[in-house]
Amino acid sequence: MPTRKKKTQISVYLDPDVMATLADYAARREQSQSMIAEAAIASFLSPDDAERREAVIAKRLDQIDRRMTRLERDLGISVETLAVFVRFWLNTTPALPEPAAQAARAKAAERYETFITTLGRRLAKGPKLRQEIPEDVAETDF
Repeated sequence: MPTRKKKTQISVYLDPDVMATLADYAARREQSQSMIAEAAIASFLSPDDAERREAVIAKRLDQIDRRMTRLERDLGISVETLAVFVRFWLNTTPALPEPAAQAARAKAAERYETFITTLGRRLAKGPKLRQEIPEDVAETDF
């Protein structure tokens, strides 16, 4: 019958927060703190630890890539929206004679303030324009 090797005792200094977390985790799992610490050290020193870290990093990079893709989509929507509006506005707004232009500027300032207030309300409460546009809009010729 093989003899069992006696475990070696070590002393470790832990930050009080780490010690509290270890004690709480051990109590929830109904395991000894020593066993939890041993498993954590073994996991940290295991050869496949690098592979696990790589998998975690790859997962995180995939999440970042998806977020960047959404940001690119949202920015594209914003740019296209502005371009369509400017083109429409330039095509439909005739130049005004000077007396009418002054009245139009005054009215424009009032309308701009209303626009900013409405925009602020919509940004605060939603829905956002990007939520109203489907992800898979087919390319069509206009």
